[in-house]
Amino acid sequence: MTAEPRRPRLAVWKFASCDGCQLSLLDCEDELLQLAAAVEIANFPEASSRFVDGPYDLSLVEGSITTPHDLERIRAVRAQSRHLVAIGACASAGGIQALRNFADIDDFVAAVYASPQYISTLAQSTPISAHVAVDFELRGCPVDKGQLLEVVSAFLAGRKPRVAAHSVCIDCKRQGRVCVMVQGTPCLGPVTHAGCGAICPGFRRGCYGCFGPMETPNMPALAHQWRQLGATPQVVRRALRSFNAAAEAFEREADAHDD
Repeated sequence: MTAEPRRPRLAVWKFASCDGCQLSLLDCEDELLQLAAAVEIANFPEASSRFVDGPYDLSLVEGSITTPHDLERIRAVRAQSRHLVAIGACASAGGIQALRNFADIDDFVAAVYASPQYISTLAQSTPISAHVAVDFELRGCPVDKGQLLEVVSAFLAGRKPRVAAHSVCIDCKRQGRVCVMVQGTPCLGPVTHAGCGAICPGFRRGCYGCFGPMETPNMPALAHQWRQLGATPQVVRRALRSFNAAAEAFEREADAHDD
């Protein structure tokens, strides 16, 4: 009797995050059933208590590195993974928790915890790529489930993921929407990676930059335009220090607007 071929092993890992990107995978619903038939889901605590030892063909990693324990754990995950993909703003750019990077972590710990001597944490929240080799970064807060399925399918098929690199502005134009910046609303759309479907501009609100910087963002030009619309340096800085605070392009421009 011929043995059934081994299916590729998929593992999903959580670090400092809100679980939203893992939920995007569960939200795939019908597609998730097809995925489960094509791979062996070896580790996915959000969905099952089942755990299978590595090595793994593909690891999806959600969350940023914020503690010494997490630093050890991500190195162990990398060592067991043929391919490793960072999913979401936390894993690719430090996440909202990277706001700690711009202040004294000891002050935060003392203010939040009654017994700070028991807290073991790093001074900064950093993306996965700051510590181990990453084969692909999928941006978003949370990631788009269609893009997530495309990335998983691509790695299982041994090809490059087909994820658009253009800005949110292109999606607005494709949908025939009037530019909100032309109407006087500051918007991060010109420098933000597409993936959300331009939801906020569709409701006449400026883009918040949930999907992080596009590949070639002209940050100084956008900041200048915001200033022309009346935004103060503090407003520009706060807009860039949100979901993707540690993304290099956003961080560099935010620093340029420090008081």
